[in-house]
Amino acid sequence: MTFKTFLRGAVVAAAATVASVAQAQSDLERQVTDQISAMLQQERTVLNATTVDRLRELGGDATLLGDASGATIMNASLTDADRAELTMDLQDVRFEQQTLSAALPIDETLLASAPAAEGGPQWQCLTMALYHEARGEPIAGQIAVAEVILNRVDHPRYPNTICGVVGQGQHRRNACQFSFMCDGLSDAMNDSTSERRLGVLARLMMDGRPRILTDGATHYHADWVNPRWASRLVRTAWIDAHKFYRFPDQVASN
Repeated sequence: MTFKTFLRGAVVAAAATVASVAQAQSDLERQVTDQISAMLQQERTVLNATTVDRLRELGGDATLLGDASGATIMNASLTDADRAELTMDLQDVRFEQQTLSAALPIDETLLASAPAAEGGPQWQCLTMALYHEARGEPIAGQIAVAEVILNRVDHPRYPNTICGVVGQGQHRRNACQFSFMCDGLSDAMNDSTSERRLGVLARLMMDGRPRILTDGATHYHADWVNPRWASRLVRTAWIDAHKFYRFPDQVASN
């Protein structure tokens, strides 16, 4: 069995596992998450060994140059065709690693156990928006707010950056799209635990987690208010204490 076949089999197995996890209790979810993490570690080990073996098969024992993960590999005796084939193999592996990673369910265990996230200004803007708009919400509500922000980035009616979306209208009276930008309060994130946790969530969503909770929503409001604009839009979801909407002519993205 080739390594690529092994990876594809792992992806299928992970997808099947996640489908069952959706109906399982939290202790079973943690078990499955641990199993998938172990699969990822095993995959990385096999990838390193397979990469070296493949190079030796193609080019003998010539000196190998590259980092420990095998991400950058050169061999003086390889032909251009060999290098092209190896490049394609590594691209396939990276894609399948991302697919396996995306199969992990976002839950409190994942957010608490993941390493602290890092990123540039766009990640910081999304983290700040989640902190001030949704830190008191359950996970589903926090993911939904992240979806709205990212859906706006993808929509032609809005700025094409996260910071642009979050800050839209802040310099015009009563025009803020997100209330925390105009409430006159400090934007500091004083709860370090929530900041770290929501930073991880922001990173996961920016890295391509499927946006499936709000069906392409670009708007939301608390369920105890009834804004005039809501009647002109299509409601797509009602999650906890918030209702979500999109434009009538809009097709759900991602």
